[in-house]
Amino acid sequence: MKGKTCVVTGTTAGIGKETAVALAAAGARVAIVCRTRDAGERALAEIRQRSGGDTALFVADLGSQRAVRALAAQLTAVLPRVDVLVNNAGLILDQRVLTEDGLETTFAVNHIGYFLLSRLLEPKLCASAPARIVNVASGAHRGATLRFDDLMGARAYDGWKAYAQSKLANIVFTYELARRLAGTGVTANCLHPGTVATNFGNAGPALIRLAVRIGRPVMKSAARGAATSIYLASSPEVEGVSGKYFVNQREARSSRESYDPEVAARLWKVSEELTAASDVP
Repeated sequence: MKGKTCVVTGTTAGIGKETAVALAAAGARVAIVCRTRDAGERALAEIRQRSGGDTALFVADLGSQRAVRALAAQLTAVLPRVDVLVNNAGLILDQRVLTEDGLETTFAVNHIGYFLLSRLLEPKLCASAPARIVNVASGAHRGATLRFDDLMGARAYDGWKAYAQSKLANIVFTYELARRLAGTGVTANCLHPGTVATNFGNAGPALIRLAVRIGRPVMKSAARGAATSIYLASSPEVEGVSGKYFVNQREARSSRESYDPEVAARLWKVSEELTAASDVP
């Protein structure tokens, strides 16, 4: 990874931090993105200490489109190239909360954040090709459906269903993005990291918090959970591979709905409308 520049979001803790450590230790220059400066500074110090690598901190709330645009502009201006973008930041909530853009927060952070940052960095990624986009999804997408008549959960909100829907959106978006990037030298893949013992889910529904506490002894460590993200970001084995879903560093099948081209086209259109994406390629 020497000479490569990687952007990794959601690096305050968990698999995002472990991904950044591994990529920096492998020789990449890593730009970490955290929601708050205090937490980001602590993460930056730890990543530098553990990796001995070149890392830099960028602060942005990925639930805010204004902040995502500012982040993309800063990354584009500061970084001479972007070889890898790892969209990792995500959350699950117990209550329905709206962002400053009027969107349900889980959908805004977990999908719209991926969509908008990837699209805004697309020119830099294409100029740096061969380059890679890695989207951290989840096996939670199975059984979910994209509720286009109520994407924001205004009529019926359930924290777990909102999360599962957002993770399905990650996969659908990845497949459509890969189709649109064909021939550019930029690949897009997604993954399920496994059930990982991190602080993720602390703000989620009570049953999820309970399940995490009970299951923590048998869950993957954050380092093991990051393995597939690291693999897709750096391994020569997946050079040129695009539009795939991976589990345990192996290609796998995602849900039936995730492969529906009509669903993909509709999600793309809705995502553009929600971001008023006139400033993206």
